[in-house]
Amino acid sequence: QVRLVESGGGSVQAEGSLRLSCATHGFSRWPSCKGWFRQEPGNEREWVAVIDHAGRISVENSVKGRFTISEDNAKNTLYLQMNSLKVEDTAMYYCAADFRICSPPRTDFAFWGQGTQVTVSS
Repeated sequence: QVRLVESGGGSVQAEGSLRLSCATHGFSRWPSCKGWFRQEPGNEREWVAVIDHAGRISVENSVKGRFTISEDNAKNTLYLQMNSLKVEDTAMYYCAADFRICSPPRTDFAFWGQGTQVTVSS
């Protein structure tokens, strides 16, 4: 059974940093695309960063230069390093995986974690 389990969220002051982790379990073959998404109450889920099976990365403009997506294949774990956090980064963050390619960025991935809350205060 496929499972994605996020961790690492929390509360931080503006300009602080957090690193999110997403442990993946149960995939019979390697997903073509994995990524991080976020959602605020009342808003649609939006993509933040994705990485494909070849290591190609796309990062949403509002977090470019501040957030870094990476993965450790040996540990089956996806990461999101978030630096210089802003109040507007506050959201529930989700990791997801799909067997389709990453491009163009979209939010209809097949497999999702339960989410981890990130709260940034001024």
